[in-house]
Amino acid sequence: MAIRIGILGYGNLGKGVECAVKHNPDMELAAVFTRRDPASLTILTEGAKVYRAADAPEKKDEIDVMILCGGSATDLPWQTPDMARYFNVVDSFDTHARISEHFEAVDKAARESGHVGIISVGWDPGMFSLNRLYANGILPGGKDYTFWGKGVSQGHSDAIRRIDGVKDARQYTIPVDRALEAVRSGENPELTVREKHTRECFVVAEDGADLDKIRETIVNMPNYFSDYDTTVHFISEEELQRDHAGIPHGGFVICSGKTGWRDENKHVIEYSLKLDSNPEFTSSVLVAYARAAYRLNREGQSGCKSVFDIAPAYLSAMDGAELRKRLL
Repeated sequence: MAIRIGILGYGNLGKGVECAVKHNPDMELAAVFTRRDPASLTILTEGAKVYRAADAPEKKDEIDVMILCGGSATDLPWQTPDMARYFNVVDSFDTHARISEHFEAVDKAARESGHVGIISVGWDPGMFSLNRLYANGILPGGKDYTFWGKGVSQGHSDAIRRIDGVKDARQYTIPVDRALEAVRSGENPELTVREKHTRECFVVAEDGADLDKIRETIVNMPNYFSDYDTTVHFISEEELQRDHAGIPHGGFVICSGKTGWRDENKHVIEYSLKLDSNPEFTSSVLVAYARAAYRLNREGQSGCKSVFDIAPAYLSAMDGAELRKRLL
């Protein structure tokens, strides 16, 4: 029987999840839940239903895993623990400074209901997190660095759009080239957050909005912009659609360490991603972990998990014998 997937939120991430489900033959999209009028929403999957988000608990027997596609700033902190009362859930919560707090809230709700919740799934946190763990485990005492971009950050763009007076926005994260090259060369530099990346924001303001207030709110926003050199450009809606319609991203995890009795041999591990569509790739990771949530719950497990807690085999539709034959 196919794993029945529900989607809560039908923005860029939700649409990406719908596409990813199509490419996984052991899954089917059962329903989309939206805060908009369901009648106004046209989805791509024939036969899948569209419901109001508030009606989601009534469908708890029709969904095996609910994939939450809201933003980390204001949606997921309450949506994920709330939905974990009714469903196995997977989210892409990406506010690194608040992951421990979010984990505790989801863990409490999921244990009480007997469900599995997997949080902070995507490429960072997510795939990059795993590569940091692998590298640090293999080269203890090594030093790891993460660089993001150049690309559009969904979470940071969403955080800007939540500011009063903002109609739309795109935020680019840009690695500082001299820092990236110093790390690749094995110099192991000590770098502040500000020395590793810059942030560039393109904002469409509402008519009559206070531009200075919007700029100050952005550059002083904790966890998002306050620790970075941030540039804010105000542009027209036409310019945004013409020049910033895509959502590319990517980045690098680089770990350097030494082996040998006297640390005589140097090693550099680098993992990189180059993504045409940030949300569609993130969605594909979410769907793989939805499979893991379903399998773990079928085995009787409950509570919150991170990507660190999931064995790789749980992500694949292939069984163990096929994995060993094809990929090992």
